[in-house]
Amino acid sequence: MLLVHAPFSPTPASLPTVAIVVERLKLAKRLWRGVAEDGTEFGFELEKPLRHGDCVYESPMARYFIAQVPESLLEVSLDLPPSAAAGVGWAVGNLHLELMAEAQRLLTPDDKAARQLFDRLGLSYRPVEAVFRPGRFVRGTTPASPPPDELGASHRH
Repeated sequence: MLLVHAPFSPTPASLPTVAIVVERLKLAKRLWRGVAEDGTEFGFELEKPLRHGDCVYESPMARYFIAQVPESLLEVSLDLPPSAAAGVGWAVGNLHLELMAEAQRLLTPDDKAARQLFDRLGLSYRPVEAVFRPGRFVRGTTPASPPPDELGASHRH
């Protein structure tokens, strides 16, 4: 078993990539074990949790990356006025639900409470499957905008 303490920047070599497929709740932990798609076993003892896309190991034969499992989410299009989008964010947070914002959409887990909230607010939404990273808020209007701000899955008052 290979022990990982932190992600790193891979070398520019053109090695094949191997995924370590992980569910979001496990990925949020700092101590866990995982198995790559090629059967390589990893132990993770991390200072801070890993994220989808992090490179965690490189051998002469391959690079190993974290691949978070997509999950059922609800998508609200951001074709609304900024004040309405802020109101949606506040309402979702007021129910203590998690939220992720991309350049063109808001995402929250597909939950009965979220569906009821969106129905009550008269919002159009649709179910989607995607990688969910709560606390990720992209600035700008296009996916090619600068890197997102990461607030994390929890916050302090």
